[in-house]
Amino acid sequence: MSRSEHPGGGPGAVTHVASLGGGVIGQSWTALFLAAGRSVAVYDPDPAAERRVRQAVETAWPVLTRLGLTERGDPENLSFRSDARAAVEGAGFVQESVPERIGLKHEVYAAIEPALGAGTVVASSASGLTLTEMQRGWRDPGRLVLGHPFNPPHLIPLVEVMGNDRTGAGVVDRARAFYESTGKVTIEVRREVPGHVANRLQAALWREAIHLVTEGVASVEDVDTAVSAGPGLRWAAMGPTQLFHLGAGEGGLAAFCERYADSFNRWFDDLGEPHLDEATARRLVDGLRPVSEGHSIEELARQRDALLTRLVALTRDPGAPGTS
Repeated sequence: MSRSEHPGGGPGAVTHVASLGGGVIGQSWTALFLAAGRSVAVYDPDPAAERRVRQAVETAWPVLTRLGLTERGDPENLSFRSDARAAVEGAGFVQESVPERIGLKHEVYAAIEPALGAGTVVASSASGLTLTEMQRGWRDPGRLVLGHPFNPPHLIPLVEVMGNDRTGAGVVDRARAFYESTGKVTIEVRREVPGHVANRLQAALWREAIHLVTEGVASVEDVDTAVSAGPGLRWAAMGPTQLFHLGAGEGGLAAFCERYADSFNRWFDDLGEPHLDEATARRLVDGLRPVSEGHSIEELARQRDALLTRLVALTRDPGAPGTS
């Protein structure tokens, strides 16, 4: 039986979702869940949250439509609660995206735990906090998993899912199956480390980017271009290990490692270890100014999202016109 084939309490039975937190991440999750045909109850104590969430859903809907994700969806299938417990009543899945303050998360967990259905899974979007830290806010943490997205969640497919020895049997699989039923791509984090998986990969690349700038090897703009016009394009198609498997012809990865081990070991030994201190941050900001001046954050974000939408659409349907 595959992960998506869970009778009874599986993802097919989840028709109503609670989205806790109406910030940027919560807004994006809400749009995705609505597009996937679920009704969504949003919790946020801020009276202005409803306006922001509705506006975010309206903005995201054309993108989700272009990606083919709104065929079952209704953007009006949305309600708002100022009480977290009321928001989770009747929900088959709960996505928690409240601010990353451990005390606040524990308060929310204490409020919702008595109201959760027997099979309801709760997933936290947390990027900086660990599952172990969050579990301390539960009497029984068996239903809680990490469900960490990449921003914006309605557009970037990845979700990192993690449980541990206190997580109930099958809960990670149920969370992954639910996410995949909404169009997401999931990976399982098997051991707790700061930053999970994808953020650590980002950090490793940025660390070397910073090192190259601070050592005068290249400008901020050129280092960014080296990524976006070079390996970044390949990484949208396949991960680095699979790409290197293709890099030595018929011999595959084994031949690649044999051929290039000395080169990579030399590069590994020479990689930098900078720290993001005040002086380094100032150097990066100054270096970015030539490409950022005259453009608002909103304008640059729109450009990013328009390109990401096209890329995601191509990766979802590699046989579409223009992809060969």
